[in-house]
Amino acid sequence: MSMFELTGMGSSVSASSQKVDVVGPLLIDHFDDPNFNEDEAALGILEDDSPYPEVRSAVANTDDQSMPVGTFRSWTIGFIWAIIIPALNQFFYFRYPTVQITSIVAQLLSYPMGRFWARVIPDVTIFGVAVNPGPFTIKEHVLVTIMANVGYPAAYAIDIIAVQRIYYHQIYNFSYQWMVVQSTQLIGFSLGGILRRFLVQPPSMIWPANLVTCALFNTLHSAQAYSYTPGKRGGISRERFFVYVFIAGCCWNIFPGYLFQALSYFSWVCWLVPENVMVNQLFGYQSGLGMSLLTFDWAQISYIGTSPLATPWWAEANVLAGFVVFYWILTPILYYTNVWYAAYLPMLSRSSFDNTGAKYNFTAILTPENTLNVTAYKEYSPIFLSATFAMSYGLTFASITATIMHAILFFRKQIMVLSRRSRREQVDIHAQLMSKYRQVPEWWYVVVFVIMFALGVISIEVWPTHFPVWGFVISLVLALLYTIPIGMIQAITNQQVGLNVLTELIVGYALPGRPLAMMLFKSWGFVTLSQALRFTSDFKLGHYMKIPPRTMFWAQISAGFVAGTVQLGVQAWMFSNIPDMCSSQQKAGFVCPNVQVFGTASVMWGVIGPARQFSPGQIYHGLTWFFLLGALCPVGAWIISVKWPGSFIRYVNFPVIFAGTYLMPPATALNYVPWAIIGFVFQFIIRRRHFSWWMKYNYVLSAALDSGVAISIVLIFFFLQYPKDGTIGSTTIANWWGNNVYLNTADGRETPYLPVPDSGTFGPAMW
Repeated sequence: MSMFELTGMGSSVSASSQKVDVVGPLLIDHFDDPNFNEDEAALGILEDDSPYPEVRSAVANTDDQSMPVGTFRSWTIGFIWAIIIPALNQFFYFRYPTVQITSIVAQLLSYPMGRFWARVIPDVTIFGVAVNPGPFTIKEHVLVTIMANVGYPAAYAIDIIAVQRIYYHQIYNFSYQWMVVQSTQLIGFSLGGILRRFLVQPPSMIWPANLVTCALFNTLHSAQAYSYTPGKRGGISRERFFVYVFIAGCCWNIFPGYLFQALSYFSWVCWLVPENVMVNQLFGYQSGLGMSLLTFDWAQISYIGTSPLATPWWAEANVLAGFVVFYWILTPILYYTNVWYAAYLPMLSRSSFDNTGAKYNFTAILTPENTLNVTAYKEYSPIFLSATFAMSYGLTFASITATIMHAILFFRKQIMVLSRRSRREQVDIHAQLMSKYRQVPEWWYVVVFVIMFALGVISIEVWPTHFPVWGFVISLVLALLYTIPIGMIQAITNQQVGLNVLTELIVGYALPGRPLAMMLFKSWGFVTLSQALRFTSDFKLGHYMKIPPRTMFWAQISAGFVAGTVQLGVQAWMFSNIPDMCSSQQKAGFVCPNVQVFGTASVMWGVIGPARQFSPGQIYHGLTWFFLLGALCPVGAWIISVKWPGSFIRYVNFPVIFAGTYLMPPATALNYVPWAIIGFVFQFIIRRRHFSWWMKYNYVLSAALDSGVAISIVLIFFFLQYPKDGTIGSTTIANWWGNNVYLNTADGRETPYLPVPDSGTFGPAMW
């Protein structure tokens, strides 16, 4: 049924009245949506397409229900990637330097695999199942990629098991490990499925990152991409454009990625005055604020997980505004006035320090039972953080309250409408097309939730975790409370607000002195939300590519089970077969950097606890005012929007301003400022001045750059870094000027602004 039939319009109705009549019903979905433009929406709807040009440029507005999807071929290739990618990423996860193989690698490589299968495998039937159903279809390809994407990152709960082994010498059996991993991973799946009417079906929930993936699918399968003809521009085909950019990006990356790494860390100002501490702190990339602005490495530009070519410019501008205000203006003021004793430390560092400026020695304050030795703590030192690290905590506090207030003020009407809407009330072409498929009953997701909840309860009750069931329930309630508002923000801005610090703060006060309980609470609270949004993003990808919902359900849940089990097996094998695993002297580089960070957090928040850092009278108590700041800012924005509707304030999103830089540290200005510059060029200038070029090539360009860098990183690692224990070129390439100039500076050495006083310590006299 077309939109004209839905609205009862005839062909004789004028274009202006069509615009009013067609766009009107959509406004209940679009609240005060910064991505929504009535003129562009009317054009899309009158063409029976999405009201968003971003979606029209990457997603086909037709469907072939007869196209094969869940074939023996797609399931087989999907499970192959659901095993290989999680296994490799788990292996690399413990190594430094590491490499992460993303689902885009599976997306690229599964295409020739499927084509090869279609050409070579005999056309036979086994137990009524066709082994070779014909040409490899775009829907099969999407299903394979979704199965690869489910478990490609290392499971967050794997860190709990590794930290227990390394920090606390606790080795529980495989049953405990498996239940914790599966529960933390798949409770989020059930939550995402239950909430899909809020985060998937509305056309306003565009999920920008998926548009790059859709563009790549349609480019690879151009002959099968229905009536997919984005843009009205001539020039080379999207397929040829993709190939050219992919090859160029793959070849170029060997320079900033291996041969000439100064192109990646292009802190050129610091090279001119390598010993000037203040200049290096302002312009450096290693421990500075990155005012050098430049990098020639796409891996650095896309490091924060969102492509600048996929994120709307208004959202990028919010991230940039937050970065400039809080990191380029406020942080230097606090640092150079020595607030929090920060001037005795590097400007930017992910480490924690003691009152001598050395890295904090957590073992000095632990009892044999892995609890806090209060006497030793008072004799040793409080914890000190770099100015940027402390600022990141403040911004996280602000984002927590800003997200709730923003949702109450700006999303409440939409949430109420969506909660009442039936599945038959669809207002864009993609929802109409998907409504023709058999839907997944919500009780399926409830069953998954109940099973995963039971596994969680068993794991925390049978083994001595010191984590009460009520704490488990609170962690899930916390995730449920935030999933819709954070999901809506991510769906329209491509930016996610994290709950990791909030979960650490809550459990640190509620269950002090219990590091394992702290890690479990954090994992179920934080990972349930992040996994819910990961699965929801995949739901939207299936929505765009018209994958039957029931096929999606079984593909995601089965791939999730397989991936988690494989990752546990790889970890167990590594600890049993690799000598000195997670030791700083491990000769093959398996020093487990992420496990060290996670373990440090378990001591910092679980053993010492937030009460000794953020309560009144403690060093970082002032950061708690950010909670109030986060609550008040959306109120001000809402008042302005009510008084002056349609003003610029509709583009101001305080949750994104506060949370957009949540990866700092370990991310630096190197990853944010060039990202925003590239976004401004493509998402503002080119989109406005060369819209037809943007419609045709923008998302293909992003997919090609991401793909080229991903393949290049894998090739560099396997052919140049991993063989011979990384000794290839160690005396030539690794030591020339272009690979160490950025390290031989005050920025590279992480030099603080002030030397430690002659007394040998700084900070308060008592703590």
